[in-house]
Amino acid sequence: MARDQRVVAELGRPETPDETAARKAESSRIYRSSQNTRNLIAALLATLAVVIVVIFAVPRGTPPEREPIDVAATAERISASEGRTVIAPAMSDDWTVNRATIEGDGSVRAWTIVYAPSDEDERGFLRIAQGFDADESWATRVLSGSAPEDTVTIDGIQWDRYQLDPARTGNISVALAAPAGPDTILIYGLADEAKLEAAATSVSDDIAALREETE
Repeated sequence: MARDQRVVAELGRPETPDETAARKAESSRIYRSSQNTRNLIAALLATLAVVIVVIFAVPRGTPPEREPIDVAATAERISASEGRTVIAPAMSDDWTVNRATIEGDGSVRAWTIVYAPSDEDERGFLRIAQGFDADESWATRVLSGSAPEDTVTIDGIQWDRYQLDPARTGNISVALAAPAGPDTILIYGLADEAKLEAAATSVSDDIAALREETE
């Protein structure tokens, strides 16, 4: 005699074969889902363990400080390679040299030194550039089309003086330009007038020497 079928409480009657098959399929799906979740958690934990090992196992330290740029030595090399006299500003310790290289502005190449304040909390910068065989409009092109307001004499050298709008000239607020033989010396950046004039004084002897060479 066949055994009585089990009455399912939720149904109040025995399951039909289709209902039994559906129940078992749902149970299998739930089991596989739980297995997938456990596998995912295990994979994440393994990845996290690898990351922790890498973080704590790889030796770290303070990156080595960049070697300071010797402007005088670099200027000597540039002078030899270009076959011409180039300036070597003697700026105060208030400034750090960030870059010293030849840059190009269209047809004019310029020996350019970029300075930043030594005090990291101080804002601003200065560039001192020697435009080789620069035409009269070179400084205006570098300064986004700005024209000089007047002239000023600093340490015996007469300069064209610019007062600029930093919003229009790429964060440049002041500039000075002076001819030096066939070249033009341009000092520009974001700084106060005292620092700008000190920078001009640092190259006055170089400008005088360049002018003497062409006399």
